[in-house]
Order: sequence, then C-alpha cells, then structure tokens
Amino acid sequence: MALLLRTVARQGLCSSRTQFSVLYRHAVPMGTSAKEEMNRFWEKNTQLNRPLSPHISIYRWSIPMAMSITHRGTGIALSGGISAFALAALVLPGSFPYYLDLIHSLSFGPALITASKFAVSFPVAFHTFNGIRHLSWDVGKGLKIPEVYRSGYIVITLSILTSLALTAL
Repeated sequence: MALLLRTVARQGLCSSRTQFSVLYRHAVPMGTSAKEEMNRFWEKNTQLNRPLSPHISIYRWSIPMAMSITHRGTGIALSGGISAFALAALVLPGSFPYYLDLIHSLSFGPALITASKFAVSFPVAFHTFNGIRHLSWDVGKGLKIPEVYRSGYIVITLSILTSLALTAL
C-alpha cells in the first residue's frame, strides 16, 4: 500500500502544469509592475462604470468615531513622547534637575506653562479613561449604542476635568 501511495504521489508531482491550469488562470504574469496592474484595475472599473468604494467623506462624524481616532492618536503620541524622553535621558549629558532649571531660566509666561501642562495632561487623562471604557466593553458592558454615546461623553468630561485639575497643580 505504501508503495502504491508513493508511486501515485510521485506521478502527481512530476506531471505537467497543464493539469493544474485552473490554479494558474488568475495569476498575474511576472512581467507586469504594480503600476501597470493598478492602471488595468482602474481601466476595468471605468469601463464597467463601477463606483468608488465608500470614502471617509461620505460618513457623518460621530462621537465614537472621533473618540476611536483620538484614542489611537493619544496612544501613539504618548508612546512617542515617552520614548523620546527616555532616549533624551539616556543620550543627553547632565541630569534631570539641570534641564528643569534650564526650562525655568527661559522664563516662559504663565499662559504658555499652563497650556503646556494641559497639552501634556489631556492625552494621559483621555487615554486612561477611554482605556477603562474599552475594558468595560471587553467584559460586555456598555455595548448598546446609547450607552456607547453616554460613556463617550463621560470620558470626555472626566478627561477635561482631570486635565484642568492637573494643570492647576
């Protein structure tokens, strides 16, 4: 039996490609470039009068959509900021108190200092509260549309209040 299976398998592997032409029918020839394929794609869609796929411009912006984008943005900004701060701490000469005194010596006005505090505290507060919101979704709580909007407004309110409180310190 093993000899029979081995023989059949070898004959299958050594057979010509014409038996498997069904698999190769839709393959793109290797001589074309991505640009040529893209041009063929758009020409075919134009000939068939196909519409463009839905674009972000046709959607009405909503609180959950904006909060999702903001959550991703604050996550990227926070991780980038922490990475830059850590890299600066490793590479720059001197210690943290030296650079803190340097910033104090620049005599920035209170308006700029307050705005900077808020700009640092809001992403932290928003990302934290929205992360807690996502954790509640992970356990199956608050997934109905009215609850999603309500929790979104709560996250925005708590983020602003927390940021203002941290800015006042």
